[in-house]
Amino acid sequence: MNHTLSPAAQPGPAAGPERSGLSGFPRRSVLAVLVCWLLVVFDGYDLIVYGTVQASLINDTGWGLTKATAGTVGSMAFIGMMIGAIFAGRMSDAWGRRRTIIGCAVVFSVFTILCAFAPNAPVFGGLRLLAGIGLGGLVPSANALVAELVPTKWRSTIATLMMSGVPIGGSIAALVGIPLIPAFGWPMMFLIAVLALVVVIPLGIRYLPETLPSGAAGTAEKEPGGFGSLLRAPFFGMSVLYAIATLVTLFAWYGLGTWLPNLMQLAGYNLGSALTFALALNMGAVAGSVITAWAGTRFGPIPTAIAAAAVAAAALLVLVTGPAVTVVYIMLVLAGVGTHGTQCLIIAAVASHYPAHLRGTALGWVLGVGRIGAVAAPQVGGLLLAAGLGVNSNFLAFAGAAAVAAVLLGAIAVKIKSSTSTPIPEGASNV
Repeated sequence: MNHTLSPAAQPGPAAGPERSGLSGFPRRSVLAVLVCWLLVVFDGYDLIVYGTVQASLINDTGWGLTKATAGTVGSMAFIGMMIGAIFAGRMSDAWGRRRTIIGCAVVFSVFTILCAFAPNAPVFGGLRLLAGIGLGGLVPSANALVAELVPTKWRSTIATLMMSGVPIGGSIAALVGIPLIPAFGWPMMFLIAVLALVVVIPLGIRYLPETLPSGAAGTAEKEPGGFGSLLRAPFFGMSVLYAIATLVTLFAWYGLGTWLPNLMQLAGYNLGSALTFALALNMGAVAGSVITAWAGTRFGPIPTAIAAAAVAAAALLVLVTGPAVTVVYIMLVLAGVGTHGTQCLIIAAVASHYPAHLRGTALGWVLGVGRIGAVAAPQVGGLLLAAGLGVNSNFLAFAGAAAVAAVLLGAIAVKIKSSTSTPIPEGASNV
C-alpha cells in the first residue's frame, strides 16, 4: 500500500506529543479508535437483537406476525442501513467524520430505545428503519476516520480488528437474551441501547477528532469527489466488484444473524439452545476478525477474503447434511469466521484502495449497495420457510452467496494483479 497520512489525518495539537506503545500510534488516536469500536459493537448488537426477539414478536405480541411478515419487519433496519451508508459516507467526506459519526450514533440509539415501546408491527418496523439509518451511516464513517488516524502499516489490521465489534455485539445480544427475554420480555433487549446514548456518545464527543482539513471544501473543488468519481475510470470496475461482493457477503452474514435462532428452533432446539448456536456463530466471527487481521496483513486482504468466503460456503453446506450437534457448532463457528472475516477484509481493502477525499464515499457506496443483500436476506429466508422448503433451504441460499463472494473476490484479485503495472491515482493504492 502506498498511502501516506496527510497532516489533516493527525490528531489535534493536544494529542500530538502523546505516544502509546504502538510505534508512532498517538494515544489520543488509540482512544478514538476504541470509541469507534464501541459504537461498532452496538451495530453488531442491533444485527442479532432482532433475531433474538423474533420468536417473541411472532408468538407473544398479538401483532399477527407470520414468518414471512417477520422477515419483512426484519428487513426494515437493513433498508435504513442502506440509506444511511450511502449518504453518510458522502456526508463524512463533505462535512467531517466526527460530526457524522456522532450524529449517526444519536439517531440509532434514540430510535432503538423507542422500539421497546412500539405498539404494533408497522410502528416497530418504522422505528427499526430509522434506527437503521444511523447504524448504516456509522460504519463507513467510523472506518474512514480510523483509516486516517492510524499509521499506514497498521491500517489494514486495525480496520479488520475494529470490525470485531460487530460479532462481539452480536454475542452480547445472544448472551443477554438467554436470561433477559424470559425474565423481562423482548422490550428489554432494545432498552440496552440507553448505554450507547449515555456512555459511548459522550466519549465520542470528547475523544473523536476531525480528520478532514478545515479547507475541505476548497480541496473538493480541486479533486473530483462524490459517487460520480467512483463510477468512472479508473475506479469503475473495482467499485462495482467491491459493491456486489459486499452485497452477497452481507446476504450470507445478515441472513444467518437474523434467522439462525429461529431456524434452530424450527429444527427442534429450545430457545436457549438456539441462542447458543447464534453465540457460536458470533464467537466464530470474533475469532475470524483476529485470524483474518493477521492473515490479511501477511497474505493480503483479497487473497485472505477469497479463502474466508470459501470456508463459509463449505461450512454452511455441511449443515445441510444434518450432522451431529458438535459438528453443527464447529460449522457455525467456521461460518462466522468466513462470512464476517470476508466482510472485514473487503472493508480493509476498500479503505486502502481509494484516495482520502473519496474514502468515506467509497466505503458508503460499497456498504450501501451491500445492504441490499442485508435487506433481501431476512425476506428471502422468511419466504423460503413460508414456501415449505425447510430449514436447509436457508443454509443453501447463504452458502451459495458465500461461494459467489469467493468468485467475485477472485475477479478483484485478477484485476488488481493486472493493474500493478499501470499507474494509479495519487493517494490510492493497489491492495
